[in-house]
Amino acid sequence: MRKFFIIFLHSSFIFLIGTSCTPQNLPAIIALTGTPTESNPSQTPFVPASPSNGPTPTPSLTPVNLPESPLPTLTPIPSETAAPSPTPIPPALSNVEGPQYLLDVTVHYDAHRLDVTQQISYTNDTGQKLDTFILAIVPNQTSGVFELGQLTIDDKTPAKLNLTGQKLEINLTKPLAPGGTAIIKMNYRINLPAAMQGDPNIVRPAIFGYTSRQTNLTDWYPMIVPYNPETGWVLPTPWLFGEHLVYPRADFDIILRFSDAIPPTVASSGAPQIIDSLTHYILENGRAFAFSFSRDYQTASAEVEGVTITSYYFPILNNSGQAALDDTVKAYKTYSGMFGPYHHKTLSVVQGDFNDGMEFDGLYFLSNAFYNLYDGTQKNYLAVVAVHETCHQWWFGRVASDQAAEPWLDESIATYCEKLFYENNYPDLVPWWWSYRIDFYQPSGYIDLPVDETGGFTPYMNAIYRMGAHFYEDLRIFIGDDAFFTFLLDYSTQMDGKIASSDDFFRILRSHTDKDLSPLLADYFKNPNR
Repeated sequence: MRKFFIIFLHSSFIFLIGTSCTPQNLPAIIALTGTPTESNPSQTPFVPASPSNGPTPTPSLTPVNLPESPLPTLTPIPSETAAPSPTPIPPALSNVEGPQYLLDVTVHYDAHRLDVTQQISYTNDTGQKLDTFILAIVPNQTSGVFELGQLTIDDKTPAKLNLTGQKLEINLTKPLAPGGTAIIKMNYRINLPAAMQGDPNIVRPAIFGYTSRQTNLTDWYPMIVPYNPETGWVLPTPWLFGEHLVYPRADFDIILRFSDAIPPTVASSGAPQIIDSLTHYILENGRAFAFSFSRDYQTASAEVEGVTITSYYFPILNNSGQAALDDTVKAYKTYSGMFGPYHHKTLSVVQGDFNDGMEFDGLYFLSNAFYNLYDGTQKNYLAVVAVHETCHQWWFGRVASDQAAEPWLDESIATYCEKLFYENNYPDLVPWWWSYRIDFYQPSGYIDLPVDETGGFTPYMNAIYRMGAHFYEDLRIFIGDDAFFTFLLDYSTQMDGKIASSDDFFRILRSHTDKDLSPLLADYFKNPNR
């Protein structure tokens, strides 16, 4: 989740609220062989300075429209070093029920630019004939950032393209039958923006983009959104706080190249592999693939249960960087025992060059301020948020949800996971956690509201995170520890790789208790009839 915060003193505590190229010098479309297989950053916000508790306006997005025909041609942009010719990517991914993303990416680190060739293999498992595809292209929300070159489906020009804001609608020349597979190929350029802090009351800090010492690629590639047989393609409108994307599980194979003489250190969602002298980053059964690049990174690593966890941090902050690693390792051990195994080979913990934080699958960011304010103990936000974001590797990564419509499904439990961490590792600090993290803010509100109905950032945080933690505590007390933890493991197992809903949550919960949940739901849910 994202975290906004301010810092103030209260008694003795510090509180944080909160190669050969195309004529346009772009890579050519990848020519791939092989049979494709078949197949949702949620945030932890903190209270911004002078929060506005009134209705939050819908963000104003600048549309960038594509002509219907012909496909757009990019204006040549001189580069210091010509991008190498894209090499075919081997079908090195597993058989999963989800899209496959194959990308060949040339990073011009100092020029703040990406040249990308991408292929998406999509199998229609909706049970319905599809006439259109919807792709989310989040970078296109900012004018001048995303430039689309060529796009084909099954090597043919689509009937129609329309790109407006984050939404690319593709009308198919021929409908895709249930069980059929379509191959989308495209090339594009991303002109990375400078990461923006801004006033957190108006716009949240931007993780995507670059600062003087870091470049972050988050929700950076065109991604196919999930399809609901009743409502169609799912792509909610972005809001000023909270997340909005829903991520189907997918496989990723990304070739990464740098045009710079001195390439940066790479933190990534997936594990690097050398295939035919090229560096591939592989993530199987993942939700989203994120990168972070910096020439300044220091690293510390540990291996636990066959998983390599690496902390990436800036110079001088060795103690903070090691602490972030240590707490992540302890949290990993705690949660894998409760919720089932972590599915990936690596986990990256990245110090963000911004006062914000966000989880992605196999990688999460921690706010720069948390490192600077680390006091050598577990009674601080470096520890609290590290274990929260680690928990999102289960409740976001393993089990996804609609982050705009039902944010409580991942945020409430990830907040309560903090308590579980302290309970199992530092039990004497549990009262401190309740006071410092939750009850100091006198939380209130229903936990089952969609992001755009919470009334503002502060009530959103109070309801979804803090009241959400209280809901889980009361549920645990009401049904007992045995039923509670058996339920969580069963819920995680049944919904592993899927997109969960509130209906799924309560269906599985009621299979573990025969107690009447009505009084409890009436206290915490606007819609208690579940």
